Amino acid sequence: MATKGPPRKKIKKHNTLLTEENNKKQQEEILGTVIAQLKSIEGEIIGAPLSLPANVTPEQLELLVNQLLSNDEPLPYSFSVDDKEITSTLYKDIIQGLKKSTEDVLTIVYQPQAIFRVRAVTRCTSTLNGHNDAILSVSFSPDGTQLATGSGDTTVRIWDLNTETPHFTCKGHTNWVLYISWSPNGKLLASGSMDKTVRLWIPSTGKSLGDPLKGHTQCITCLAWEPQHLNPKCNRLASSSKDGTIRVWDTTLRRVVMTMSQHTAAVTCIKWGGDGLLYSSSRDKTIKVWDAIQGKLVRTLEGHGHWVNTMALSTDFVLRTGAFDHTGKISKDEKEAQEWALSRYKAAVGNKPERLVSGSDDFTMLFWEPSTSKKPIARLTGHQKLVNHVSFSPDGHLFASASFDNSVKLWDGLTGKFIASLRGHVCPVYQVCWSSDSRLLISASKDSTIKIWDLKSNKIKLDLPGHLDEVFSVDWSPSGEKVASGGKDRQLKIWRN
Repeated sequence: MATKGPPRKKIKKHNTLLTEENNKKQQEEILGTVIAQLKSIEGEIIGAPLSLPANVTPEQLELLVNQLLSNDEPLPYSFSVDDKEITSTLYKDIIQGLKKSTEDVLTIVYQPQAIFRVRAVTRCTSTLNGHNDAILSVSFSPDGTQLATGSGDTTVRIWDLNTETPHFTCKGHTNWVLYISWSPNGKLLASGSMDKTVRLWIPSTGKSLGDPLKGHTQCITCLAWEPQHLNPKCNRLASSSKDGTIRVWDTTLRRVVMTMSQHTAAVTCIKWGGDGLLYSSSRDKTIKVWDAIQGKLVRTLEGHGHWVNTMALSTDFVLRTGAFDHTGKISKDEKEAQEWALSRYKAAVGNKPERLVSGSDDFTMLFWEPSTSKKPIARLTGHQKLVNHVSFSPDGHLFASASFDNSVKLWDGLTGKFIASLRGHVCPVYQVCWSSDSRLLISASKDSTIKIWDLKSNKIKLDLPGHLDEVFSVDWSPSGEKVASGGKDRQLKIWRN
């Protein structure tokens, strides 16, 4: 009786696998090997130079880095050589793409990626009416569970994100609400108005916390809370005004603690840094650095040739969200919240000082390490019109600039080096905002659209029309699930994936 052999399909599949394996070995022999040195994004060398197959993939490099760093849990990484990311193989992207030789010693920079991944929003799930004038400011709470808007109709509104309906209408201002800001613990909401006052609201009730904070003689331009790791009570708030001053308020005692008044023109933006310094930009072409405890001027940063419109800190995201992260865990008390906030801040800063970028009417940006030097690291040129807004990615490795030249530009968050221009808007871009995993960017424009950009390809991922007029403000929830946008058409739109 004849012995029955394996089916022809199995033989064919086995032969195919053998052929693929042989082809792979032949390809490795043809392409050869490359000497490479692995280096972290912060500049730390790991191990000695390695001999790697020229066709090594990002997945294989990821396994190697996790082994070399002895990570208990494997972490995701991206890899680049001379700012060119390796997306397929080292040979295709770097040796062919950058015309490198296999005899060159390549420095491969590895960069940790967020463990979680945010999906791009794709559709508008709600169009919420209620405001009777343009929506000027949109902001999610630090934990992403609440949403507030400020409007030209003099009101602040707090929205229920479960039902996507209005929750509270906060009345009290007598002119446009220009700026809103949540305390890092999410327990208070501050609003600054054209009526020269700052008001505090209790989000859980929609009620005003006492009388308005008065003292400024012109409209409020910006608000900034003291970081949670420096002040677990979250009861100090800074406000800036067109009157050229910065005031720091004790929100518990409801009185001004100090006034900084050395600018000679309107203050346009303020940032409260994680190391106890307060930064202010002004139409007097300068940025001033203040000791936030004593109110004393530490240094003046000069270099812009026109008004300074906007600033961003490399730690903005982690300072905004305090003790809250993507896991949704809640601290049991103020002390634990402070510890979590400090741990997140230290992880975000790493071994480098906070970095600051400023954008101006002179079409340029300046890149600073303001806690240590009054000289800019770099002057960033390329925009053809004024720079309206700048924003660092949550991981601090990139920042984006929005301009009246209809473009968004991407820059290296460690060096200030130009990376790419993101073109697609046909009118000025007012604001940009990052997803919490730093992989996506959203922009809002006068052209009535918001656009989502994929930062792996530096190309547009989604065009989201729907607004009937200019979109002034956009925010991506820290949890990553929702985007909110508002503008001249008075409508608040909620976008989900």
